[in-house]
Amino acid sequence: MSRFQKHLFICNNKRTDDDPRGSCFACGADDLLDYAKGRIHEMGLKGKVRVNKAGCLDACAHGPAMVVYPDDVWYSPQTKEDMEEIITEHVQDNRVARRLAIEFKKKA
Repeated sequence: MSRFQKHLFICNNKRTDDDPRGSCFACGADDLLDYAKGRIHEMGLKGKVRVNKAGCLDACAHGPAMVVYPDDVWYSPQTKEDMEEIITEHVQDNRVARRLAIEFKKKA
């Protein structure tokens, strides 16, 4: 049995400015993390939903990157409005926010 109904991991990896991969931190992940934590608390979901900062999730091209477990759904929120859509659609209503979902190609 899981301790939390949902667990949101938001990449907050920081690389040097000259790294060609970029970094989620440079794309505003820190503000999105703070926003998500605040909204989960405001919605009374603290203890049911956990929001954590993560190191590199190896999805740099989509940064900021995040994943929702146990659902294994990956997202690329760019703005607080995007994060709100994920929280409303996925966390609250248990539906994938398709517009923001990252589709990974399966390896052979």
